[in-house]
Amino acid sequence: MKKQLGYFLPFVFAAFAFIAGMAVQNLPVIISRDMVASAEKIIGLEFSDATRDSMIDGLQEQLGNFQNMRNVPLANGVLPSVLFNPIPAGFKFESERKAFKQSKISAVVLPANIDDLAFYSISELAYLIKNRKVTSEQLTNMYIDRLKKYGPKLECVISITEELALSQAKRADEEIAKGKYRGTLHGIPFGVKDLLAAKGYRTTWGSVPYKDQVIDEDAAVVKRLEDAGAVLIAKLTMGELAWGDVWYGGKTRNPWNTERGSSGSSAGSASATSAGLVAFSIGTETWGSIVSPSTECGTTGLRPTYGRVSRHGAMALSWSMDKIGPICRTVEDCAIVFNAIYGPDGIDPTLYDAPFNYDPAVKLSHLKIGYLKKDFDKDSVNKIYHEAVFDELKKLGATLIPIELPKYPVNDLAIILSAEAGAAFDELTRSGKDDLLVRQIKNAWPNVFRTSRFIPAVEYIQANRIRTLVIQDMQAIMKNIDVYLSPSFEGDNLLLTNLTGHPCVVLPAGFNEKGLPNSICFNGQLFGEAKLLAVAKQFQDATDHHKKHPKLD
Repeated sequence: MKKQLGYFLPFVFAAFAFIAGMAVQNLPVIISRDMVASAEKIIGLEFSDATRDSMIDGLQEQLGNFQNMRNVPLANGVLPSVLFNPIPAGFKFESERKAFKQSKISAVVLPANIDDLAFYSISELAYLIKNRKVTSEQLTNMYIDRLKKYGPKLECVISITEELALSQAKRADEEIAKGKYRGTLHGIPFGVKDLLAAKGYRTTWGSVPYKDQVIDEDAAVVKRLEDAGAVLIAKLTMGELAWGDVWYGGKTRNPWNTERGSSGSSAGSASATSAGLVAFSIGTETWGSIVSPSTECGTTGLRPTYGRVSRHGAMALSWSMDKIGPICRTVEDCAIVFNAIYGPDGIDPTLYDAPFNYDPAVKLSHLKIGYLKKDFDKDSVNKIYHEAVFDELKKLGATLIPIELPKYPVNDLAIILSAEAGAAFDELTRSGKDDLLVRQIKNAWPNVFRTSRFIPAVEYIQANRIRTLVIQDMQAIMKNIDVYLSPSFEGDNLLLTNLTGHPCVVLPAGFNEKGLPNSICFNGQLFGEAKLLAVAKQFQDATDHHKKHPKLD
């Protein structure tokens, strides 16, 4: 599926990509003039015989260089020394840091049946825990029971971290009883996409070659949430190596219709959150992996700005595009979780120290809100839902301004993702273990990893130079816009904003005639999550789409 691709750095000389591919099988290669001529056809160049002859010694030497470099062990988490910079020239960070302003919540009544708490928001659950109407241990046991009951039906769970969860819940209750309340997430059960390491538990990346892998540390995000007092209850499924909803144990299901997949690659995170198996979850996005399953499952997801959340302890797919964010029931839930996980950790060198001054009390009439008119006009299938969104925003005081994205060959820039993914899983391809992956069709990882080896280093760099132009042009647009709306999948927006690093919030926008959820995307300025979330919250509060839940029995 196009929006689920993922991609890094291949070979130094373009024509040699073909020959280097032969070396994947460790075959002895003596480079000839005819081999160079064949490689030229792949890269769109043509040299004379004399030029080819003069290149052979250098190419033979480079082949040896490649083989020598392959003797250096490279774990998936080792970043390239060239780091992606999403900051446009002249960009200025907000300097003032303000207190996080959570919405006031009315008294929450404990239902007679504790199972009814499964779909409460984080704020509602926090009220009950803080006021000792329910304990974290009770809440944790309720969610664990639901994971055991519905997890197999939805195929959305890798591991239930029961022993760890109950110990964390007990500690939370003891601390709260002593008046040591850590904040809104204290005692709240959550799950994480299984590309995040959790000490003592498997981190399978959804893939056969890694299904028994144990990484003996907690990912930075897991640690941050533990520090906030949250309770880790499950590691949730993901599309194999972060593509789609198919993993080594099956296909993660959509709670609204279990005949359908949940999309991906944050498949289990969206499915489990939608089905009320966790209070919230953590997902990741490289090219649609929060937006797509949130659309399918009717959850609310935040894809933060690139460089906002530490990726330490997370599987790398594309070092210049991977982003970690929350998948929740409400926009404000996303804000609460993001507030706990964002910011530098002293380990991940790609992070920026920018404030997150969330305040839900914004007036839409004071903001400039854009929309991608041409993309909305093209998306006729979802026109009725989009028009309802526009009407609601106008009722709230918004004036919608038509805008257009910069014009570039955005889909062609996907070679950046392909190349980086090929490098991230270089050993898998060279060892032949890519044959173990579940999906072996043309449009699946094994084939993408192999073809990525034929992306010339020159073209990878050129693609990133074009990316620089896109970043600058987007900044020129965003100077005049606070937030803009886009269809979730129409046009170039999804890939373009993943390339530029801009944040987005995806949330339910209605249900079709089959009872399946639809979505809308709010896109924000770089490091502008506070305003973005506040605007999206105002729309969500005016609707009830997020309050509808799937029936699993």
